[in-house]
Amino acid sequence: MDTLMTVAQLKERMDSGARTVLLDVRWTLGDPHGREHYLEAHLPGAVFVDLAAELAGPADPSRGRHPLPPLEQFQESARGWGVRDGDLVVAYDATGNLAAARLWWMLRNAGFPTVCLLDGGLAAWRAEGFDVENGEPDVEAGDVVLSDGAMPVIGAAEAAAWSGSGLLLDARAGERYRGEIEPVDPRAGHIPGAVSAPTTRNLAADGKFLPAATLRERFTGLGVQAGLPTAVYCGSGVTAAHEIAALEIAGFPAALYPGSFSEWSNDPSNVVVTGAAADGGAGADGGVQAATTQGN
Repeated sequence: MDTLMTVAQLKERMDSGARTVLLDVRWTLGDPHGREHYLEAHLPGAVFVDLAAELAGPADPSRGRHPLPPLEQFQESARGWGVRDGDLVVAYDATGNLAAARLWWMLRNAGFPTVCLLDGGLAAWRAEGFDVENGEPDVEAGDVVLSDGAMPVIGAAEAAAWSGSGLLLDARAGERYRGEIEPVDPRAGHIPGAVSAPTTRNLAADGKFLPAATLRERFTGLGVQAGLPTAVYCGSGVTAAHEIAALEIAGFPAALYPGSFSEWSNDPSNVVVTGAAADGGAGADGGVQAATTQGN
């Protein structure tokens, strides 16, 4: 299954009547009104997914701000969105898939392979002049059966040692990596040995992913290479999933550190490094960000 679906491909599929489950993951850090934005306008038939409530468990200093929810809870949520075994799921949001990629990764990790991201999200759909809806559609419950462990993950102990034999990418904004600011977590800086690789640099100005060749050039410039184990973290494991999607588009597999910096920085025994000495030549990446809190 391709990581991305274009607006034209989705429209053709919808016009053909092929069963497609559209999931709207409208969420950004600091904006609790995702559902309200969804109700105002969304793709026809799309179901709202509450990232904080359905794609994460309660915040826990030992697991991070957005720990992965129990499998049983996630399966119940997916059934509530109407997902059935064998469905094609298309996830999107209004922020270049920075939030929707969390759902993409979670479904893939749950052994559900037929899920992709709508490239460009809501903005790309509207740019083509296609209709949107308001309100909330009726949803017939699904029967999907999910599993766990289909995508590689690492924990804090592995993150601590990862740079010794692999590459650890920090997907947050450069200024958070360098420790110049930290709006949400208890300490500022980054995991020792990590390389700065802000997620927003995976996107073009229109919110679509950069071409595969461009992404491959970007990641090889940061040290990613075939055969070198790569892992990604962010603030709480949300936008790191976007980086993993971008790496997949570029042809590189990568593991996720779900607890990310929110877990790491809450443990006083974990060392936190500041500055750009380990910036991997990516200092310019931190200079232009959509928001200083990018990389949640």
